[in-house]
Amino acid sequence: MAANDLAYASAKDLCFGLSRYPVTCGRGVVIGGGKVLPEVNFTLPPMLIRADTMREVCERFREMARRILQKAVDLGQEALVLEFEHLYELTLEPEWGAQVTAQLKEVQDEFMAKHGIRSALRVTVADIREKDRPPRMRTGKLLEIMLRSFELCAAAGADILSIESTGGKEVSDKALLEGNLEGIVYALGALAPRDMGFLWERIVEIALRHRIVPGGDTACGFANTAMQLAHQNMLPKVLASVVRLLSAPRSLVAVEKGATGPLKDCGYENPIIKAIHGVPASMEGKSSACAHSSPLGNIAACACDLWSNESVQDVRLLGGYSPEVFAEILIYDCRLMNTALAEGSGGFLRDLMARSDRHLDPQALMLDPEVVYEAARRIVAAGGDGYTRVLAMARFAVEILRGAVRDGKVPLPAREMRWLGAMERTVADLPESEEELLGRLDPVYRELFVRSEYGLP
Repeated sequence: MAANDLAYASAKDLCFGLSRYPVTCGRGVVIGGGKVLPEVNFTLPPMLIRADTMREVCERFREMARRILQKAVDLGQEALVLEFEHLYELTLEPEWGAQVTAQLKEVQDEFMAKHGIRSALRVTVADIREKDRPPRMRTGKLLEIMLRSFELCAAAGADILSIESTGGKEVSDKALLEGNLEGIVYALGALAPRDMGFLWERIVEIALRHRIVPGGDTACGFANTAMQLAHQNMLPKVLASVVRLLSAPRSLVAVEKGATGPLKDCGYENPIIKAIHGVPASMEGKSSACAHSSPLGNIAACACDLWSNESVQDVRLLGGYSPEVFAEILIYDCRLMNTALAEGSGGFLRDLMARSDRHLDPQALMLDPEVVYEAARRIVAAGGDGYTRVLAMARFAVEILRGAVRDGKVPLPAREMRWLGAMERTVADLPESEEELLGRLDPVYRELFVRSEYGLP
């Protein structure tokens, strides 16, 4: 792919509801084909998950799905996606996750037959490999269990397979807490892409064998961890904003290994991947406040094809149980975006959403469509090496931040300005080769991971 050979001719062509390569899955659900659809993610309230409670667990998931789908029927929503995101126990015991998957599929088939509502089921398997320390990414029992969970859920009725994989997170977590940008680059440029390649070859193979969709991954454990630490004033926002762009190359690997989208909602890096490959993307923002706060409430929707609530526990609210309440919120959000598209005002609404957020927080600036598009261009220009791509993103991120400060668009307090200066110096000192960075940082992080589990000698 040439540096200018992106999926869209310009940032103006990157818009919600419109992907260059739409995906059709489930019960005739078209994602990215001209409309934004809700993706409702729902989970259990605090309760025990064990063999003697699995009947109750399954029934609780069935009821959540029924209420969500009934709300869609009541509001005239013709198509939507449900996401079943595994709690750890439901991956650790693959038969349990498959059992819930089968129950959800049954409810979806029932509503299709009775009401004609088209739905698809995304199943997101938990990355349980991080349970061991140091984690075994390519060998061991936990990997076998995780892959079996994918296999059984695919057979039980999943329409889309996803994961929030954690390769490199053991290094990233330490580096984030230390505010060590070099260590974050080490994790996202050297370790994470290797794990993504290994893992997504296997996920894609399972999905294709079952004739379902390999969706995508997210950098939630990296960039969203940084965002939440910044939200708690434990990290500077400028560092979290740089990590946001650094996370895109590792998530891109899933698509390069055969994932077709819809990319998973927690991946705020998804618009960059969509700009490169034209695959549909799920996103989350203001309507995911049930799960976490973020400075990206409106701007996150600029390029979405699915609009998600992230996750909500099944608790009673005045308006009903929370999953059906958030289904309603998402339906109305999507209705507005789809009306704008139908009336030829999609670009206008997209630009309003971008302008409402982009200069209020340095993290939001990184999701501006113009920034997204240029980031995509620079990743492609950097070539196929994971480290070179991350190095390009580090340089671009500090360049964007410094320009925004210089132009008075994103005012920063003194503490953030000091951090920006320190990051600029760190980025300027980053070596051109991955091998040199590995040699420099190996003594610092060597005990945290097993080199062979990342294909390193």
